[in-house]
Amino acid sequence: MLTRVRFLLLAVFFVFLNPFSAVGTEEFANPPTPLPVKAGEQIAANLVDLIFLFDRVASDQPTATTPDYRERVSQASSPFYNDYLEYRRGRISRAELVRRLPHVAMMGDSLTQHFYISSPASLFWRARTQRHKNWFLDTDPDPASIRSVYERLEAFTPLVATEYNGAGALVASSRAGDGFRRRIVRTRNLSGQAHQILRKKRFPDLIMIWIGHNNLDWTEGLSAPEREHPEKRLQEMATQFRVNYTEPLQALIDRAKTENHKVAIVVFGLANLDTFFKARRKAEALHASNPTLYPYLESGNRSFESLKPPYQKNMVRLSLMLNGEMQLADSSNVRVQYSDALAKVNFSRLELINPADAWHPSIEGHKALAAAAFSALGPSLQFLGIGRNQTASPQPELSYRGAH
Repeated sequence: MLTRVRFLLLAVFFVFLNPFSAVGTEEFANPPTPLPVKAGEQIAANLVDLIFLFDRVASDQPTATTPDYRERVSQASSPFYNDYLEYRRGRISRAELVRRLPHVAMMGDSLTQHFYISSPASLFWRARTQRHKNWFLDTDPDPASIRSVYERLEAFTPLVATEYNGAGALVASSRAGDGFRRRIVRTRNLSGQAHQILRKKRFPDLIMIWIGHNNLDWTEGLSAPEREHPEKRLQEMATQFRVNYTEPLQALIDRAKTENHKVAIVVFGLANLDTFFKARRKAEALHASNPTLYPYLESGNRSFESLKPPYQKNMVRLSLMLNGEMQLADSSNVRVQYSDALAKVNFSRLELINPADAWHPSIEGHKALAAAAFSALGPSLQFLGIGRNQTASPQPELSYRGAH
């Protein structure tokens, strides 16, 4: 009986949640949540967590550590060999040895997850429990699976990789909060993801950020006449986006400056929507002739109105404007790199978009994103001292020195 109750509650929650995508004006209007509402949302979110406590057992862990790291750092040629010797002599713990490995963090939205629109129940379950199986973090050794950024880095260094991204995540003011819909699927906006990282004692060496796609629904809340002349609206959204993006990014930079190791932050420009819409139009034509193809295609138009053909041109325009707002300067101990590598991925091929919703990346799409993202990391990896030709050194740049 309890299982039925949980299932019914799950369905009810997703009737409320659907459409799942972020409301475009939320980050634009920047409304601080009233305290009573915030308290009520927190209580409700905690209730959902209690009802679905069992799903934590089935949830993928957001962090992956190279399985054979001890064997690899025990090699005399490893940059972490001296750390391994300290571990063997009992001077540091196993946990401390892991902390001294390179740490990589990923911040983003649903395009960095194994996520797509499906039935409310399966969508809710996937959003709450599924990590890995995406272009950043995939650990499946099957050659047909995604060769993720984590696996590509693992080819020449043991590491620890952590996902902070979440479906529906926005670039929004920290005052606005994450909202009830995101809380019950464990999603945090950019400011919340940054807060999670800032709370960690072990600060990452490399932080990758790909977020902002949920900020592109420019039609939300606009009247028909305003949609005809959206120039002012688009510029206001871009300006607010910069403010809301800069605040958490600057907090990460400020923390990085205090660390005893170098830190690289790679900010990726948004996806190439111009090519994406070419593929989506092909999917729409196939869906029209056979509704069993791309069965959840219409869900995108319902929840994200800017996906509709009349509004696509300005959605592309806004994405380019937001990309222009993402660039910040770096410092001696911190490297901030803007990359258009993911913005150059050509999504016009149908096989790169998901066969369920024609909105999110397919497995092939994740493979293309992994290759593109990794290709952009060279300068940052060189800055950090991570490379294919690593040799042992007394104090490697990436060796984290915690308390002994």
